[in-house]
Amino acid sequence: MKDLYKSCRLCPRNCGIDRLNGNKGFCGETSELRAAAAVIHRGEEPPLVGEGGSGTIFISGCNLGCSFCQNFQISQGGNSLGKAVLPKEFADICKALRDNGAENINIVTGSHAVPAIIEGIIAAKKAGVHIPILWNCSAYENPQTLELLRDYIDIYLPDLKTLDSKTANLFFNAPDYPDIAACAILKMMDLTLNKNNVIIRHLILPGFLEATRSVLLWFKEYASERAMLSLMTQYTPVHKSGAQRPMPQRYLTQEEYDTVLYWLKELNIEDGFCQELVTGSGWLPDFKRQNPFSSELSVPVWPTSQTSFRHSCQNRFPASSL
Repeated sequence: MKDLYKSCRLCPRNCGIDRLNGNKGFCGETSELRAAAAVIHRGEEPPLVGEGGSGTIFISGCNLGCSFCQNFQISQGGNSLGKAVLPKEFADICKALRDNGAENINIVTGSHAVPAIIEGIIAAKKAGVHIPILWNCSAYENPQTLELLRDYIDIYLPDLKTLDSKTANLFFNAPDYPDIAACAILKMMDLTLNKNNVIIRHLILPGFLEATRSVLLWFKEYASERAMLSLMTQYTPVHKSGAQRPMPQRYLTQEEYDTVLYWLKELNIEDGFCQELVTGSGWLPDFKRQNPFSSELSVPVWPTSQTSFRHSCQNRFPASSL
């Protein structure tokens, strides 16, 4: 399967780069799988967190390029933070997460590394890790690459960032994102017939409410019977050195939040989750720290796997339903 890196077309960028020989694609990565952190995370949707938390593995690199990416330290620049992991170490990370109470293995931003991740999942299952595997992604995916994941992923957690190509080009460096993401999410829903196993996330952007309304209308028409919706209000301007691309420079307002809640009622969208209105940057991760998040939000398991998860943490989704 690693031959897929030879002339890489794993994602919609279709770079054609020979990543197998050490060259880097748009994602900033070679064929080497790198991970930046693994934590017991309490900031996901309630059913994913459960009692023990979500066992979250942050993969280095990304095939998108959001101007306000909260994980920019590990996702952008080609020299992002992270450590190379072979299948056995990936399996060891999964075991450590399970042994520390994780309800699932939550793989974040792995779209550009599917062959290596599949090898890691196979190794983890052989090592006795049988908790659900979650695919946490931007939805900027090729359907044929998603098909490779059919036998390995139990739960899909895609973003649906926007259905407007101008917004996608402005903020996400991908004017084709709307069509590709919509097709990818339809594919994910085909891969699992259980609506509880697909949670479509949408981050509300300040000043771009009509983009959110378009997403809600799409969800109502194409996904309301096949998936759950997760509305996120945590947009935070990210300040990083050398940033040249635009991003909204303020938080969501109460008026904007109330408008979106009204639309949910208007469209009779009931299955899913909605964050309370949150502002401030205190929750933003810093992957240069041993624990990228606050101790209330997560507990690090890897690279340092000596910390046990023995206390409850505040969830970023205090409102458990729409």
